[in-house]
Amino acid sequence: MEREEALRPAENETAIPPRPKELVIEPARVFRFDLREMWHYRELFYFFAWRDVKVRYKQTALGALWAMLNPFVTIVIFTVFFNQVAHIKAPGAIPYAVFSYTGLLFWTYFTAALLSTSNSLVANQSVITKVYFPRLITPLASSVVNLVDFGFAFLVYAALLVYYQITPGLAGVLLFLPMLALTYAAASGLGLFFAAFNVRYRDVRFIVPFIVSTFLFLTPVIYPVALVPERYQWLLYLNPMTGIIQTMRAGTLHEGTIPWAMFGISLASMACMLVLGIFYFLRRERDFADYI
Repeated sequence: MEREEALRPAENETAIPPRPKELVIEPARVFRFDLREMWHYRELFYFFAWRDVKVRYKQTALGALWAMLNPFVTIVIFTVFFNQVAHIKAPGAIPYAVFSYTGLLFWTYFTAALLSTSNSLVANQSVITKVYFPRLITPLASSVVNLVDFGFAFLVYAALLVYYQITPGLAGVLLFLPMLALTYAAASGLGLFFAAFNVRYRDVRFIVPFIVSTFLFLTPVIYPVALVPERYQWLLYLNPMTGIIQTMRAGTLHEGTIPWAMFGISLASMACMLVLGIFYFLRRERDFADYI
């Protein structure tokens, strides 16, 4: 009896409550791409995109005119140096200004979207480290502001077509939006890779402009593909922008027929670029908050 009373806790002693169960949230071991989750956060996509548009054009003296002035000045420089000095001619009777601007229009959007996408995570690090949302939304929304710039630059292109009295082909009109969507996909695929890489290694902000300036000369923006020997032309089409630019020139400016076989090479390259970009981005996504 005395032993049982000794084992009982004293009346003035408080019983120790059981330890609460710990809830541990761990990142998934494998990446996943959830379209339903992306759709659930669609309003956040709109918010990021609209915020970037307002920031871009807020408190600017010329506003949207910058988006038209930049490609216009570039095309003047191209025409003077490459056409008049270097004697690079457009095929047929196509004015060189229209020929080069057709390529420059899509190339400028591609490079601007690539730069915006690659810097998107670092630019939004304060949000990424505090709130959960699908990280893919940030880079995909960052290039929307460049679509606005593309729209203003297109007005210059339309003025050039009117000035030189060029009637765009029906194929070019029908393929315009699909080619723009493919340009967005190509920039997003490569940009997602650099965005994920940029979180840990900030050298990307120096690497991407170097790549852009180098690949300008590997893309037929200022010269026709015919200047390259035919047996090596397929190498140019490994660049997705080559197929897009050549398709738009053929469809809009009646520059021969659309090279569908070569365009297929560019399309396959773009698809691989997009898949690999998403794969690498999702693979590194769980480490973003730790390194950013």
